[in-house]
Amino acid sequence: MYEYIKGTVEHTGPEFVVIDNNGIGYQILTPNPFIFSSKKGVETIIYTYQHVREDIIALYGFETIEEKLMFRKLLSVSGIGPKGALAILAFGEPGQVIRAIENEDEKFLTKFPGVGKKTARQMILDLKGKLHDVVPNVSFDLFSEELDVPAANNPRNEDELDEALLALAALGYSERELKKVGPKLEGKDWTTDQYIKQALQLLLK
Repeated sequence: MYEYIKGTVEHTGPEFVVIDNNGIGYQILTPNPFIFSSKKGVETIIYTYQHVREDIIALYGFETIEEKLMFRKLLSVSGIGPKGALAILAFGEPGQVIRAIENEDEKFLTKFPGVGKKTARQMILDLKGKLHDVVPNVSFDLFSEELDVPAANNPRNEDELDEALLALAALGYSERELKKVGPKLEGKDWTTDQYIKQALQLLLK
């Protein structure tokens, strides 16, 4: 119903971002809401997908049209719902997940919350060879480049780390998994978004 919403970023939380459009605040669930933190009060475009069930109507939003297309592809796989699709997309560029599917890397795919061997195999069966329209010309060399996390000038690093861990918990990662990666992230001077990206890199190794 809604292709995108253009408005100002008013609030970000562990699961959603609030976009103000002509005095109406839209709560939009996103893979990583904190990518919008630096845009607070700034007009931005978020590509949206409206999900309707008997018990819920929700808006899901994405920074790029490619992420939105990948979300819809993931929803077409039996066993993957909106929350699972968000957790997969939170990892980063859609091309990284596409490479795992094309390489039939079940071990990598099962590291996402809620994705077991059966669902990973279903993802490969349903999506292999069908994702070039999402990210054309993607290389199939999985993790050919390591994630680059630049330094950030942020004195509130403990608060940022706490926000990142809350966001990862909202995506479905267990307390045990978060306790394992938490100590490896302490003492860094990163933004919440950077903590999330680095934590996901560690969780999926």
